[in-house]
Formats: sequence, structure tokens, C-alpha cells
Amino acid sequence: MLTSDYVPGDSAVHRARPLIKVGLLFVFCTWLFLQEGWLSLSVAGMALAALLAVARIPPRMVFAAVRPALWVLGLIFLAQLFLADWRFAGFVVLRFAVMILAASLLTLTTRTSDLVEAIEGALSQFLPQRSAEAISLALSLCLRFIPRVRDIFDEVKNAQRARGLGTSWRALVTPTIVRALKSADEIARAIVARSPGPADGPAMPDGRHVR
Repeated sequence: MLTSDYVPGDSAVHRARPLIKVGLLFVFCTWLFLQEGWLSLSVAGMALAALLAVARIPPRMVFAAVRPALWVLGLIFLAQLFLADWRFAGFVVLRFAVMILAASLLTLTTRTSDLVEAIEGALSQFLPQRSAEAISLALSLCLRFIPRVRDIFDEVKNAQRARGLGTSWRALVTPTIVRALKSADEIARAIVARSPGPADGPAMPDGRHVR
């Protein structure tokens, strides 16, 4: 859903400070979540569409931001359809879709490094520098790992098709999870190996030390 596929540009949306965009995203999503009318949703959708146009985000990037969440939105629609009616179900799904697009607008118009640096600077005002750096590193890894999981899923899907094994969810999900966990473990080992540790070197996840 969220990606780190930054789209270069010189629009007002691109030039806005990262912290301002994060704050506006929080306010926008909170306000939209509290609304229950179609008028508010329509206004929010048109405002978001205008910002996407100003930022010159290609339509394919807009669709790519929502595509991974389509099955989740489908489940939400079915649940709300069972609990209420199709009108309310459609409203809830569209509201979530607008929120996803709003969050994607942030990542599409903000470099990951700029976003992490801005958040680290803000956190350092309230937390020790080491804690602020750790939180910003965790955020950076999350933002970078989301598209990595998407790429792994696409690679597994293409490999399954090439072998004529079909695209069943079981055949896709299991290899994707295994490869994602392996990739995460490799990243963790690389970070630990480069982190300051005791005199005999930083500890690896399995308890060994790097000398």
C-alpha cells in the first residue's frame, strides 16, 4: 500500500517540508475518519485529486498505491455489507481508499531520506539522540521493506507462472513469507555487524560476535 517509489518533481507538494506533510496527513485522516457523510468524503476525494494533479503523479502510480490493498478493501466491504448495507459498505471502503492514497501522496512526493531526517530531528527535541536515531532507522527500514516485499511477491508470482504451477494463494504466500523473512534476517545481521557493541564485537542474532 505504502511505497517508497519517490516521483521527482518541483511542485508545491514536493517542496513542502516533510513534517508539515506528515502533520497534515494526520489531521486529514483523523478528520476523514470522523466523518459519516458522502459530502465530506466527496470534498476530501476532490481535494486529494487536486493535490495529485498538482504533484503530477502518473495515474499508474495512483493505481499501484491502491492495488495491494484491494483484497483488504474487498473483505472490509463484505464485512460491512453483512453488518449494515451496501451504501455504508461502499462509503467505508472509499474512505479507506482515500486515506491510503493520501498516505501514498506523502511517500510519492517525499524522499525517504528527507522524511526520516525530519522525523529524527523532531524526535531529538524530546528524546535522547540515540533513541531518536533508532526510531528513525526503524521507520526507514519499514518504508524500504514494504516495496521489497512487493517485489518479492512479484518475483515469486512470475516464477510460478513460468513453471506452469498456477497462481494459487498457497503457492504464492508461502515462498513470499520465507524469502521476506530471510531478507529481513540478512538486513538485521548487516545492521548488527556495523553497530557499536562490546569489546569483542557486536552480537549477531544467533548470539555470536563479530570481531
